[in-house]
Amino acid sequence: MNETSNQIDSYLGVLARAEAQSGAAQWAAAVASWQQVVERNPVKGDHWARLAEARFAVEDYAGALTAYEKVEVLGVRPHDRPGAVFPGDQPYLVTSEAMYWTACCHACLGDRERAIEALARAIGKGFRDLDRARADDHLKSLRDDDRVRELLGIIEVADLSRVDGWRADLRLLAREIKRRAYAPFAVISEEDFDRAVAGLDAEIPDTSDAQIMIAMMKLLRPLGDGHAFILPPGDSEELGAALPVDFYLFAEGVFVVAADQRYERLLGARIDSIDGHPIDEVLAAIDQVLSRDNDQQVKYFAPVWLRLVPFLHAMGLVADPAEEPLAVRFLDGSAGEVTVTGVPFDIWTTYPYPQGWVALHDTLPSPPPLHLRHRDLAYWFDYLPAADLVYFQFNGVRDHPAETLAAFTDRLFAFIDSHRPGKLVIDMRWNGGGNTFLSQPLIHHLISCPAVNRRGALFVITGRLTFSAAQNTATTIERETQAIFVGEPTGSRPNFIGETVPFQLPYSKVIANVADLYWQTSWPMDSRPWIAPEIYAPPTFEAFRRNSDPAMEAILAIHEHLPNS
Repeated sequence: MNETSNQIDSYLGVLARAEAQSGAAQWAAAVASWQQVVERNPVKGDHWARLAEARFAVEDYAGALTAYEKVEVLGVRPHDRPGAVFPGDQPYLVTSEAMYWTACCHACLGDRERAIEALARAIGKGFRDLDRARADDHLKSLRDDDRVRELLGIIEVADLSRVDGWRADLRLLAREIKRRAYAPFAVISEEDFDRAVAGLDAEIPDTSDAQIMIAMMKLLRPLGDGHAFILPPGDSEELGAALPVDFYLFAEGVFVVAADQRYERLLGARIDSIDGHPIDEVLAAIDQVLSRDNDQQVKYFAPVWLRLVPFLHAMGLVADPAEEPLAVRFLDGSAGEVTVTGVPFDIWTTYPYPQGWVALHDTLPSPPPLHLRHRDLAYWFDYLPAADLVYFQFNGVRDHPAETLAAFTDRLFAFIDSHRPGKLVIDMRWNGGGNTFLSQPLIHHLISCPAVNRRGALFVITGRLTFSAAQNTATTIERETQAIFVGEPTGSRPNFIGETVPFQLPYSKVIANVADLYWQTSWPMDSRPWIAPEIYAPPTFEAFRRNSDPAMEAILAIHEHLPNS
């Protein structure tokens, strides 16, 4: 073995030891090891980040400061793995995080002005977690400074009137839109945005809480950000009320597909009007409020909004903020009117339905189709021997406590290797996203499996909820494999603005989200509004009421040989 080989082996050995020591929180030893690592490789920001972490842990703030300044220059490689070097909600130590820790170092060293200057740079670069900064003991000595309170959005709300409280929230929201949004003025000018904010500020005294939230949503709409939202406080019974029925928009109209047992008669009913307003008029009004990546996303979320009775009342679409009179055509063909009362529950996290609800597909004589059987599971698969097909329902890009997505993917492809099915179907129509990094093992398996990665063997079902991390996954599958897409267009663009990093407005406790990342998963020139299916098989109520699935039926009908394209 030559001298160069010995040096490389020695370097890799020191690196492995440093990783192990940091993983075991043996910080003093880790400092020495990481110092050796950066001496041998001073151009890799990841190593400086680990050295900074270890030095900070042993309270060597001056040494940590030097290392964090290196990280600001060199950056780190984006990847997803545990470790305190990736603090907060970031998957890696982005520039604003490095600046934040630089501020902490200066504060711990007693250099107040440099700490405030570094904190201002971090905020200016899009530092996300204001709540962490407000509570961080390392910055405690700075929080009596008005500049810091302004930077961190610290607002004393106890003595504020309702009008002043909402105005303070509006100012913070407007600032955060400008600060966080990836392209805040791509659609409207900053001057027009400021005029809209000033107009809402003037209207607050004569505007209800729900109406203020509607106006805030309209501020978000021009961002071109399907992740942007405004939600009521989680403990607000008044603003959190929702109809205990579930609507879905089919080609034939809006229908009730599930309901609390009290409204079971509504199952399968078509909604013709709400409190005298034709359903198309109501949907058009909701369309003016919703942020979106594309119209498919609105097709999914508009029916959800039909359930939010306090907000329909704020928009002048229902007379009573607690109930909605529905003019319907029942499943048996008869017409009638049913008034549904809202109840407080979190429709955003209760999925798919609360306990005690009844779904239309469970009341029909035939068994539910595969895609409606286990929507509460992030992933599962089944083998259909008669069709020589493996069906994999992929409902969330997240790990299950009992089996990670990577482990599940290994098990899925071990099954495929042993059974050699003729087709693999990946059903992503209910997949609203999660963590894009977690889908990489699936992509690797698909690329490296020749039995699956060929024309006519791999199918991906998409729909209006295929969004966020699921969109990234679908885009990568489209780019890297021979998959045939089936169903509806996806709920997002192949390249899109998106990230879920919500923050709370201090007075109202309203939850807001503004995305700060641009995901270019496809080619830079790809301006499509969605991934369009090669086999268009949208959901219809006629099929739904029979427990039929047009997408799977289309796949099962394919028997001819399909050459590679």
